[in-house]
Amino acid sequence: DKLIIAQKLDDLGVHYIEGGWPNASNPTDLQFFKEVQKFDLKNSKIAAFGSTRGLNTTADNDPILRSLIESEAEVITIFGKTWDLHVTDIIKTTLEENLVMIEESIAYLKKYCGEVFFDAEHFFDGYRSNSEYALAALGAAVKGGADCLVLCDTNGGLMPTEYAQIVKAVVDNYPDAAIGLHNHNDSGCAVANAIAGFEVGAMHVQGTINGIGERCGNADLCTIIANIELKLGIESIGKENLKKLTETSLFVNEVANIQHNSHLPYVGQAAFAHKGGAHIDGVLKKSISFEHVEPDIVGNERTLILSDQSGGATVVEKLKKIYPDIDKSDPVVKEILFKVKEMESQGYQFEVAEGSFRLLSKKIKGDYAEPFIIQGYRVIEEKRNGGEPYSEATIKVFANDKVVHTAAEGDGPVNALDNAIRKALTKFYPQLAEVHLKNFKVIVIEGDSGTSSKVRVTIESSDGNEVWGTVGVSENIIEASWIALIDSINYKLMKES
Repeated sequence: DKLIIAQKLDDLGVHYIEGGWPNASNPTDLQFFKEVQKFDLKNSKIAAFGSTRGLNTTADNDPILRSLIESEAEVITIFGKTWDLHVTDIIKTTLEENLVMIEESIAYLKKYCGEVFFDAEHFFDGYRSNSEYALAALGAAVKGGADCLVLCDTNGGLMPTEYAQIVKAVVDNYPDAAIGLHNHNDSGCAVANAIAGFEVGAMHVQGTINGIGERCGNADLCTIIANIELKLGIESIGKENLKKLTETSLFVNEVANIQHNSHLPYVGQAAFAHKGGAHIDGVLKKSISFEHVEPDIVGNERTLILSDQSGGATVVEKLKKIYPDIDKSDPVVKEILFKVKEMESQGYQFEVAEGSFRLLSKKIKGDYAEPFIIQGYRVIEEKRNGGEPYSEATIKVFANDKVVHTAAEGDGPVNALDNAIRKALTKFYPQLAEVHLKNFKVIVIEGDSGTSSKVRVTIESSDGNEVWGTVGVSENIIEASWIALIDSINYKLMKES
């Protein structure tokens, strides 16, 4: 997974990829540094990460420094203490010895590696506590030959105004040094601080795709890259690569098995989504009226959400993806709008159910032929005393002039139904083998009726090339799931045909 992500980041144009901490206790990272050398990376240099030498040893005898060199990475990044509290209370050494550790470690690594970065850990807290010592730690790194001084807001607590003031002080003290930034997001300011730092002279920024990281996360590179390019006018990865930003964001979360945050700036599915009638009307007339940049600049797309606030213009714009020549005067537009509002009054929502909307539109326009007919299904749920739950679904379906009656087990009733319908249909439609469920959500629409309340089930499916959503509503959770499941299968067959 790390190798796949590294290739994707290289394609995006990221300059440095930190592959991890290569030491004996971390075999995954050791293997990464070995395997990544086989790839012909076009834009990225691979960096290995570690710390300064330990206490009571020398740089040439330190196992961490030795492992960094043995990784054969093009770049080495080491962190060292710059906050006097950490020096005296955490690693328990003298302030002078810590400065020696920084200088000696970097000087030793520079003998074997062309680029060495110094991550000044807890620099901002250290500067607040003892600015003279924090700057002296950077001075030790400069003496050692560090190629970049990376100021770390390790606790993530700085506000942009103070952050910028401290970065400016460093830039003024070390005008010939390359200054970098590394921010955590514990106060929600990681991206804002990075931009503030760039505006006062920093030229290097570290972060992660989508802000993935410990605690509240790291600075989100997707937002930072877009802001640097589009707001500050500074070239980072270039305008052509910027179009790959949304795809990269989705890809990394998919590989890491993390649910994508639809509200991420620039790259989220909701970043250019418009629901209010006035908003939609405005953005269709002039996109700048409700969008700060064009979505295609970052590889995203505009989404017009159907809701009880929607009008005919919204329906027309969505239908144009299916019927490019349709206009508002077409009677089908009014019919679809009426049906959507009627279904929403029953609890349906089409915000994340584009698949269900397209199927509905095709049916109303008369352009859809059912590929199969469900003649009935049954679900059995059983749990014996002390045993595991058991789910089985039986289904009868008519397809290709044949009646298929089959059964399948599953991890639950919905999974059993999914397995049964696939088992029945895959022999007729082998392309269904490509489809898998990515997400499954159940929401109680109105809780007043307790366990007999209506529920809305939304399913997100993918065939590896496209992701689509479908929706079902019923007082019966199995029935709601079934409606969404059948829509998902029908959408796949519709788009294939």
